[in-house]
Amino acid sequence: MSLSVGDVAPEFSLPDQDKQVVSLAELRGTPVLLVFYPFAFSGICTGELCQLRDELANYTDAGVRVLAISTDPVFTLKAFKAQEGLDFPLLSDFWPHGATAQAYGVFNEKAGMALRGTFLIDAEGRIAFAEVNQPGDPREQSGWKDAVGQLAA
Repeated sequence: MSLSVGDVAPEFSLPDQDKQVVSLAELRGTPVLLVFYPFAFSGICTGELCQLRDELANYTDAGVRVLAISTDPVFTLKAFKAQEGLDFPLLSDFWPHGATAQAYGVFNEKAGMALRGTFLIDAEGRIAFAEVNQPGDPREQSGWKDAVGQLAA
């Protein structure tokens, strides 16, 4: 069962593509957009993250920190980030495998990957927006921007 609006966002500390640990607790006081995705280099994931890259100013201008999370190892994420020119952290939920995705209710145990979960966490650490899509269903990102606008209101 995935998290709902109003729930407290589960804490996590995960390595990024450069093996630097990113902790949700360290970002308290800043809104965070968490974008879980199944796998680096896959078609839909690449399209979604490149769209996010191209529209990143919609989030950063509103003071929102964007973090993308998959169960890929850090080495894969480093190559993916470089190839696609992604300018936000890619976090590895590789070990314990999918633990953060599980905490957010978006881990597919049978396939060993994250579902397409999107969570906007407000500055107090509560879920302000939540959406979960299956691996083959691309997300419509306009809802994310609307949710960010609601935070500012």
